[in-house]
Amino acid sequence: MSHSMAAEELRNIFGRPGTGPLAGIVVADLTRVLAGPYCTMLLADMGATVIKVESSAGDDARAWVPPHRNGESTFFLSVNRNKHSISLDFGDPEQLDLVEQIIARADIVVENFKPGGLAKYGLDYESISTWRPDLVYASITGFGTAGGAELPGYDLLAQALSGMMSLTGSQHGEPYRAGVALFDVITGLHAAVGVLGAFRERQESGMGQHVELNLLSSALSGLVNQSAAYVTGGVVPTRMGNEHPSLYPYEPFPARDKEIVIAVGNNGQFGRLCACLGVPELARDERFSTPAARNEHRAELRRLMIERLGTEEAGVWFERLKDVQVPCAPILTVEEGVGLAQSLGLEPVAVAGRGDRRIPTVRHPVSFSRTPVDYSQAPPLLDGDRDKVLAWLGGAQRAVRKAS
Repeated sequence: MSHSMAAEELRNIFGRPGTGPLAGIVVADLTRVLAGPYCTMLLADMGATVIKVESSAGDDARAWVPPHRNGESTFFLSVNRNKHSISLDFGDPEQLDLVEQIIARADIVVENFKPGGLAKYGLDYESISTWRPDLVYASITGFGTAGGAELPGYDLLAQALSGMMSLTGSQHGEPYRAGVALFDVITGLHAAVGVLGAFRERQESGMGQHVELNLLSSALSGLVNQSAAYVTGGVVPTRMGNEHPSLYPYEPFPARDKEIVIAVGNNGQFGRLCACLGVPELARDERFSTPAARNEHRAELRRLMIERLGTEEAGVWFERLKDVQVPCAPILTVEEGVGLAQSLGLEPVAVAGRGDRRIPTVRHPVSFSRTPVDYSQAPPLLDGDRDKVLAWLGGAQRAVRKAS
């Protein structure tokens, strides 16, 4: 079947417009919780038909409340729009056969089972590649398939074991995790990039491959300059509160009423900051005239800045500094952050779904000029698309099957 015919069939059965750049591509989604579902939602947003295969209990995240929307976990809703759910028991031969049929018609499989967990069902890469050598198969684990295979793949563990928590918190206080499952998200992004790279190569070679990711490797990559400080420079970074190891001023500062973030990245910005604060001479002071000097004398510079900032409210300084192009920002709540994005014309909220099931979600972060993202499918109810999936499989006698 040609790609255009496949895309038309998918549109007719699943009812999505198929306008995105991945329209006509089918993803078998054997993931749950966050890293895997975030990856597959990004693919779904871009037009791929994502069939989410769940157990009878459903994705673990369906039960992660509060918060919730009309009884549904907002955690689950955040990473599962534009997908189609079918509940299948891998331990039942007939239902396992349906899983194999889905994989037989898929272009991509994404799974985040514990290493070796799918082998007993014949759904691991080694087994499936014998009858689908053209399949792009992505596996997400916590800590790889060797020495870390038995470690549970939770983001909090990756934050602890990567060194992230040793960098987060006040200098003399206790370690903190980030306020979001940062490495789950980064791993999901890496997975989407890896899958699309492998899929692009398949167009040339006709062959699939195994794309493997783990939270710890993604964490170390995501720590960027901090992990490089040790790997490249031999320096073990430590907690610095809100300060930056290489730039100053680059943190929140107290104004008369509340704090304002000031982030200076070069001498030009520092000169404009000093002029705006009414102390232009500081930019010429040898203690502060270069980034290295400002780092060395940051305590004294902080004291002098606080003296000036304390004369006005944070909102006043924000307007003044913004006007002279000094990077700065008030510290907002999530509600206020969404509101700011709205005021800037970024349209941060996208309503997913149609008819009676319409759910506000955070919009896809990429805009495409010719092949726009659509939000036609609300996050699925458990097994809510069984009839559509079975109808799609019903016309698949021509598909390659393990049994053949």
